[in-house]
Amino acid sequence: MDALLSDPPPAPATPGDRADRTADTLSPNEFLSPWIVYGPLVLFWILLGLRYRDFAAATLANPHIPAGGLCGESKGDILDQVGPAARAWIAPWQVFATGQGSDHRALAAMDRLGLNFPVVLKPDIGCKGAGVRLIDGPNALRATLDLYPARIAVMVQHFIPYEDEAGIFYSRMPGEARGRILSMTFKSAPAVTGDGISTLRALVLAHPRAGKVPHIYLPRLAARLDEVPETGRRIPLVFTGNHSKGSSFRDATHLVTPALTRRIDAILRTMPDFHHGRVDLRFASVSSLREGRAFQIIEINGIGSEPIHMWAPGTTLADMYRIQFRFYGRAFRIGNRMKRRGHRSRGAFDMLRLWRRQSALIALYPPSH
Repeated sequence: MDALLSDPPPAPATPGDRADRTADTLSPNEFLSPWIVYGPLVLFWILLGLRYRDFAAATLANPHIPAGGLCGESKGDILDQVGPAARAWIAPWQVFATGQGSDHRALAAMDRLGLNFPVVLKPDIGCKGAGVRLIDGPNALRATLDLYPARIAVMVQHFIPYEDEAGIFYSRMPGEARGRILSMTFKSAPAVTGDGISTLRALVLAHPRAGKVPHIYLPRLAARLDEVPETGRRIPLVFTGNHSKGSSFRDATHLVTPALTRRIDAILRTMPDFHHGRVDLRFASVSSLREGRAFQIIEINGIGSEPIHMWAPGTTLADMYRIQFRFYGRAFRIGNRMKRRGHRSRGAFDMLRLWRRQSALIALYPPSH
């Protein structure tokens, strides 16, 4: 396993070796009511809870993460569980508290980690890209931290310069010698290209994706909407790789290789009893990713992480239900096996408590960029 945790030097991407960014069309299911998308999953969860006689059995899939990573977990605490031999695959980070002097704490953390601007600043507890921002200098750092109430845990993290991002859903049944990748999804930020004539607002409204859901994109660009970008200038409309914030997804499961599977498995096996969740990473090129090299992990998420290939264009609503049932059904099966090994869940009320705490925190965060 040690050999799998060493990384050859990254190779530069070549033309045609970039992740496909053509998925800028809007799927009819992308922005349906959450009750339509997730309502059947709630019923499915209840049925599984009755079947396994524990509504929180799925949380035991990752017993060393609060609620198995369903909600309310600390991003930093999860990354802390990665073993020393695998730390080079994680984008350097540090968690600190907001409040008086927080900009100095952030700069001190950057100094200890050897980071330069730009960096990523995000809440330590959150979901769906809430509060995530790319910070380009000390003034932006100070201004963003001032938007938070005091004593909120936030994370400063190295900004990975690779252009492409992926979400890889990993799963391993207890006792299996090796885990597997259930899905891989490429994420991309829709962008507009300046023509030297049109305002940014006009470019967004004319975009084949953004123009159909302008309420997702325009608020983030409010201060710049009357700008006229010069010809050829590419302007990403969103930074965070999250569907609810406007990123588009493409199912790339067919590109998964044994080499990539072995690498991800070797990294996650350094964590105690991590069995089911999604790894979000940025990578240099499609070919290097398939070879299991030249990438860095941004986050490791537990059972609450979506199988995000369900948001790819062309996925029907029935497909979305089948995907969710498959992934969460597997979490229950894993959790039930861990229960047989002596682990005990903290029950449904603990899940509710963590969800309420997370929701209360998210309400305090500044908007994402």
